[in-house]
Amino acid sequence: MTKTVLGIIGGSGFYTLPGLEHAHRERIATPWGETSDEMLIADLNGLPIRFMPRHGRGHNIPPSEINYRANVDAMKRAGVTDLISISAVGSLKKKYVPGEFVLPDQFIDRTFARAKSFFGTGCVAHVGMADPVSPLLLKQVAKAAKHEDISCHSGGTYLVMEGPQFSTRAESNLYRSWDCDVIGMTNMPEAKLAREAEICYATVAMVTDYDCWHEDHDQVDVASIIQIMKGNTEKAQRLVQRLTKDIPREHQACPIGSDRALDVAIITPPEGRDPAMVAKLDAVAGRVLGNGKV
Repeated sequence: MTKTVLGIIGGSGFYTLPGLEHAHRERIATPWGETSDEMLIADLNGLPIRFMPRHGRGHNIPPSEINYRANVDAMKRAGVTDLISISAVGSLKKKYVPGEFVLPDQFIDRTFARAKSFFGTGCVAHVGMADPVSPLLLKQVAKAAKHEDISCHSGGTYLVMEGPQFSTRAESNLYRSWDCDVIGMTNMPEAKLAREAEICYATVAMVTDYDCWHEDHDQVDVASIIQIMKGNTEKAQRLVQRLTKDIPREHQACPIGSDRALDVAIITPPEGRDPAMVAKLDAVAGRVLGNGKV
C-alpha cells in the first residue's frame, strides 16, 4: 500500500498552516521551471504534508503567470498522493453566501493564456476529465468541514476565468445561465495537471463575494474581499487540521481512477517518443513510461 501524503496548494489569503511539526522549506527543482515558492515540508497530526502558496508568500504572482506545471510536478516529486486546492471564489448563486465553502465536483475552463498539459510534441497523451474531482477525497474534506461546523456545500461547478480582471456583468450573467455555482481564476489547469500526474484532486472553494451579477453587490471590492478572506482562512486552517486527523494513512485507490489516469492515456508508441520529452516526464509519468505498459 502507498502511504498518504497530503499536498495543499493555498490560494489568496492562505499562505501558511499552524501546528506543523518537523517543518522546513525546500525549493524543489522541476524541468518546467520554478515553482511559486519554496515547498513547506512537514507533518501535521502525524500525516506528511506538502504545502505550496500558489501566488507566493507575498501574493506577487497573478493567476495567469503561475507556473502550474512546476507546482504540480513538485508535488509529485514530493510524493503527494492527494492534493487539496484552497481557493478564493465568487458566488454565482444566492444560496452560496460569502464566508461559506463550496466543494465543486465539476469545472468549466475558460482560461486561454496558460500551459495546460505536461504532454506535447514527442509524447502525446489524452487523460479522461469527465470527473475531475476525486470522490473519496471530496467526501473526506466534506466530513472534516462538518466536524468543524463549517458551512459547506458539496458538489457544483467552478467556472475558471483567465483574470486578473473580474467579470463584466454580462459575463457573470452568462455563467449563471450555464448553472455555474462559483467563479475563480486558478483551478484550471491545476486540476488537469493533477490528473495527468495521477494525483487525486479536490477543491475547497472559499466564497468571498457575489461577483457582479448580484443587484445588491454589483461591485467586487478587493478591500471587502480581504475582510471575508481572513475569516475564511481561519476556517480553512481548522478544516485542514481536522482532515489530517481523519484521512486514512494508507492511500485509498480512487474509484474513478485518478491515481491510474495514465494507464490508457499515452497514445505515442514507445519508438516514437522524444527522449528529451520523456526525461521531462520522469516524475509525472515515470510509472508508465518506465515500465513498458503503454
